[in-house]
Amino acid sequence: MEYIKHLSQHDDAGTILNDLMKSYGKDVWDYAFILTKRREAADDLMQDVFLSAFQQIHSFRGDSSVKTWLLRITRNKSLNFLKSAFIRKVTLVDRVFSKATVISAEQEMINHIQAQEIWNIVMTLPTKYREILLLEAHYAYTEQEMSALLEIPVGTIKSRLHRARTKVDQALKEADNG
Repeated sequence: MEYIKHLSQHDDAGTILNDLMKSYGKDVWDYAFILTKRREAADDLMQDVFLSAFQQIHSFRGDSSVKTWLLRITRNKSLNFLKSAFIRKVTLVDRVFSKATVISAEQEMINHIQAQEIWNIVMTLPTKYREILLLEAHYAYTEQEMSALLEIPVGTIKSRLHRARTKVDQALKEADNG
């Protein structure tokens, strides 16, 4: 809350937007991308999220962290984007590439292939499962934080996490056997 108060005291709107974007831009973009599966949409949504956040900065109550607040705005805008008639007709999907830890060239290639295989599976899951895995694996959100962000009960969070992990595990086993 103090962070927002500090930012909102600046006279320069550019400073506020710049600071928010530097601090949370990657998180907002990643989240928009995982929900939409489209790089261009993530770019547009990120700009829209920060513009909205700036316009609503005085309504921030401090019930959550600034990051959670921004991710909630991102989620709402992403879901609205996906509901639009235009986007339902568009089927292009970019691939996700994961950065592997460099140990050796051989290990790097193995890690890259495994990470890509997992991300490809995750990207085929319904949004509610992709989203929950991203929040847990990438953002390290607790079940309580996910519950607050998604505005659903903790029990539903646990259930979705279990189902998402099961679906990924099943898909990996099928890939290994096929």
